[in-house]
Amino acid sequence: MNDFCYRDLMLHCEEMPVLELARKVKTPFYLYSHNTLLNHYRAFDGAFSGIPHLVCYALKANSNQALLKLFINCGAGLDIVSGGELYRGLAAGVDPGKVVYSGVGKRTDEIEYALRAGILMFNVESSQELEVINDCAGRLGKRAGIALRVNPDVNAETHPYITTGLKEHKFGLDIEEALKEYRRIRELSFLEALGVSCHIGSQITKISPFVDALERLGNLVARLREEGSDIRYLDLGGGLGITYNEETPPHPREYAQALLTVARDIGCTLILEPGRVIVGNGGILVTEVLYTKTKENKNFVIVDAGMNDLIRPSLYGAYQRIQPVVEMDREEIVADIVGPVCESGDFFARGRRIPRLERGELAAIMGAGAYGFAMASTYNSRPRIPEVLVKGGEYFIIGKREEYADLIRNESIPEFLRT
Repeated sequence: MNDFCYRDLMLHCEEMPVLELARKVKTPFYLYSHNTLLNHYRAFDGAFSGIPHLVCYALKANSNQALLKLFINCGAGLDIVSGGELYRGLAAGVDPGKVVYSGVGKRTDEIEYALRAGILMFNVESSQELEVINDCAGRLGKRAGIALRVNPDVNAETHPYITTGLKEHKFGLDIEEALKEYRRIRELSFLEALGVSCHIGSQITKISPFVDALERLGNLVARLREEGSDIRYLDLGGGLGITYNEETPPHPREYAQALLTVARDIGCTLILEPGRVIVGNGGILVTEVLYTKTKENKNFVIVDAGMNDLIRPSLYGAYQRIQPVVEMDREEIVADIVGPVCESGDFFARGRRIPRLERGELAAIMGAGAYGFAMASTYNSRPRIPEVLVKGGEYFIIGKREEYADLIRNESIPEFLRT
C-alpha cells in the first residue's frame, strides 16, 4: 500500500491529512512516512536473508537522527563518507563494528576518529590513502580493516553525474592495480585486508550492471585468496534506483535473486549500501503556491520551497513528480514550477503539464526523501526547513525549522570592524 495517497480528495501521509499537518507546521517542510521507511528497509534486508549479509544504510541519502535510529533498531550498519557522518551514526547508537567508511578524500583526523571508534573497515581508493591509514593506525596502536574500492569498468547506465564505475572516474582502482595494492597491504604492519568493495553509481534501474560488477569482483576475490589474502567481505555498494517518473527499477527481491547465486559461490559476507531505495519514496516536500503568472504565453507557478531545499532538479535536471495536496477536477496547464531563489536554475519542473494550481494552494513534490535535506543549504539566507515524521495518525518534528538567528550563530565580527 502506498502511504502517500488520496482519501476524500485529500493527500494523506499514512493516517495524517497533509493539509491539516501543513496548517500546524507551516510550509515548506519535508514529510516522511514511518511505515514506508520501515517496510522499505525490511523488504531490502529480507531479500538477502539466504546468505550472510550486512545492510549498511548510506547516510548521504538522508542522515536525520530519527531515521538512522529507525534503521539501526532493525539491525542496520552504516555506510559513511565523512567524520561528520560517523559522528551522526555513533550519536544514533550504531554498532561501530557495522560501519564502513567510503569516500575518495578522507582526512587524517577523520581516519583517526574512525580508528578510535573501531569501525569495521575503510573502503580505500588510492595507494597514498593506504599509507596514510597505516601511519594513523600505527600512531594509535590499532589495526585497520581494509577493503580496496575496485573500479570494475561497468557502465551503470544512469546520469553521468552519478555514475562512478568507469575507468575515467575519480573513484577507486582498476582491478590490476588493486591486485598490486593488496600485495602491498601484506607488507604494511597496521593494515588487514578484510574485503573488496565497489560502487558503480546511483539511481540504477537495471540489474545487469550489478551482476557484471559482482562477477568481476568474485574473480578478484578468487585471485586474492590464491595469493593468501583472507577476504571475508564483498561490498557491492548501493545504487539501486527508484521510480521518480516512468522508471521501472527492479524490486529488491528481484535484485537479490539475481545476485544470490553469484554471491554464494564467492563465499563472502555481502555488504550492501542502500540509500535512495530505502528513503527516496518515503518522503515528500510540501510547499505552498505563492504566486502564479503568465509571461509571453508561458505559465509560472512560484512556490515557497526553493532549490536550496531540493537541488536535484537544478543540479541534475532530475524529474520530481508534483501534485496538488487537494485533488479535484482541474484544468491542466503547461508551466514552470519555480522557487524564490535568485537563480534561473531555481526550478522543480520546466514545461511540465500539471493541474492548474492557484495562490495559497499546497503542492507535494514527491520522492523527496533522499537528497532533500541532506543536500539543503541556506543560500539566499533562507533558513533550512523542518523535517516531520508521521507514524499512523501522529506526527513528530524530527528536525526543527531554523530561525533567522541560526543563520549567523557561528559568525563573528572582528573587533576592528566594530569601531
